[in-house]
Amino acid sequence: MEGVRVLEVAQFTFVPSAGAVLADWGADVIKIEHAEKGDAQRGLVRALGQDVVSRGSSFAPIMDGPNRGKRSIGLSLEKPESKRVLHELIRSSDVFLTNFLPGARARLGIDLEDVRAVNPDIIYTVGTSFAHSGPEADKGGYDGTAFWARAGTADSVTPPGSDWVIPQPAGAYGDNIGGMTIAGGIAAALFARDRTGTAPTVDISLLGVGAWAIQLNVNLALMAGGPLPKPDPRIGNPSNPLSGLYRTADDRWLSLVMLQPGRYWADFCVKTGRPELAHDPRFDSAEKLMANAGEAAALVAEILASRTKDEWVAAFADIEGQWAVVQNTYEVGHDPALRELGQIADVVDADGITRQLIANPVQFNREAPRLTRGPLFAEHTDEILRELGLTDDELLELKIAGAVT
Repeated sequence: MEGVRVLEVAQFTFVPSAGAVLADWGADVIKIEHAEKGDAQRGLVRALGQDVVSRGSSFAPIMDGPNRGKRSIGLSLEKPESKRVLHELIRSSDVFLTNFLPGARARLGIDLEDVRAVNPDIIYTVGTSFAHSGPEADKGGYDGTAFWARAGTADSVTPPGSDWVIPQPAGAYGDNIGGMTIAGGIAAALFARDRTGTAPTVDISLLGVGAWAIQLNVNLALMAGGPLPKPDPRIGNPSNPLSGLYRTADDRWLSLVMLQPGRYWADFCVKTGRPELAHDPRFDSAEKLMANAGEAAALVAEILASRTKDEWVAAFADIEGQWAVVQNTYEVGHDPALRELGQIADVVDADGITRQLIANPVQFNREAPRLTRGPLFAEHTDEILRELGLTDDELLELKIAGAVT
């Protein structure tokens, strides 16, 4: 994306995370923040019961994650004095990226018609909660409402008879999935513009991303003519003992997803030290194993509960079937496969301290990404304005008018 400029007018994570991906890919992403208030996400000091800013430091994963690699300009779009700067930025950009609602876009002069009047070749991109048009176009939301709740995942993962609905498993869970989706849409739009000479618009909703993520279940429900029955997650797969979650001796969990039990059963029995089970007349064919899956699953649970997680990791080092440890977030940050690929990337914060962030999962030429930190509020205002050709006197006038900071 080197040579591509993205102009971002967005807050929180859903759309800014798309800008972060594009910055990872080499784009020059300029983030417009309100000259006085900044991105509203900067005002969050705690999330998930944790401080979101490292004490005594400027490093804040809640901002550096979805804003790494960008430049920040403080610009009050509601002030007439800001229009010259806004239009120069639009004129010099390839992509305009926003999650502002239609009413706000109209008031600030950043709707499709406004932006295209300045630069007809720009890729105009909007991330919405529910829809880019129709009665819900001006309705705001977050991933907890649009992606998780309304798109069906919350209901699907909540056990039958539960006294509460299972919440999202992570902060900005749907936002970050949606941000990757937006980045892919923008890449396709740039490709189309290069091929056809015409710049498409790109519209992506959190609801649409959520529905896509759970599409198999929704498609089956449409075919069945009603919501799918909810299986009891404690039972696992009723016809496959090698597909389910099993507890270890040290109260950890292993996820087995061996979708061809007949193929993997004998090897599993050998690796677990129970080779005789491969020849047990109840389980010695795929048909029998599936027919007697309940009995086999009880044996699998008993076997896996006899050793610790680390002992099974060693025993399963060369097992043929598919499995994984159910890792906590700290373990994910030290996952050897992610580390080997450079997907846990170093980034130097504004104080010169080396931190670490998860890189986006796309790699080109099998090279690890190189990340730079997110910008401090309005950190690059003067630099960007001078690039646009403004003199020091003009810059001072804009600051006196409160249009920039």
